[in-house]
Amino acid sequence: MTNRQQERLDPATVIRTALDLLDEKGLDAVSTRAVADRLGVRINTVQWHVKTKARMLELMADAVLGEIPLGDLPDAPDERARELARRYRRALLSHRDGAMLVVGTYAAEANTLRFAEALVEAVLGCDLGDREVAWTAWSVIYFTLGLTQEEQAVDHRPLGDLLASAISATTHPSLHRVAGHLAPASFDERFEFGVSAILAPR
Repeated sequence: MTNRQQERLDPATVIRTALDLLDEKGLDAVSTRAVADRLGVRINTVQWHVKTKARMLELMADAVLGEIPLGDLPDAPDERARELARRYRRALLSHRDGAMLVVGTYAAEANTLRFAEALVEAVLGCDLGDREVAWTAWSVIYFTLGLTQEEQAVDHRPLGDLLASAISATTHPSLHRVAGHLAPASFDERFEFGVSAILAPR
């Protein structure tokens, strides 16, 4: 690749290409070499823009969060926080392995910080102390990431199926009793329940 061609390639193009690869083949297929192959350039050209695979994944995660709209939010702080969590989940679900991508990174980048600022601002309006605000906001994020990661892995083998094959009313009576409520179809309800529980008035 010539210097002129290298100059025309920019980090945004690399990240868009990496996200396309993610959506088509999943997180395991994403690498700087795979992105270089997709772009028809040498691997060092991609690395010149994003340095390492880890850095590329951080920028990809930040790009996913950049897709979250922050306008037209409810006025009530608790409902605003719930709506932000919903939009966060939708952004993760819009990309194959989106939750796994974000879980594996710590991107202190513009889009990530923009979303975090909006969420913390909403939770600050819920009459909590600063420590509770920080921990509540993180709890919303961790819960959403964890549930969404399970939801995106459901095609491999749902948790309900795993439980059904491993437990019985005799050996694990409590688990057996509630296992039916962990069906894949309940992800929306489980998400709303969990976020509401985290944001419930103290």
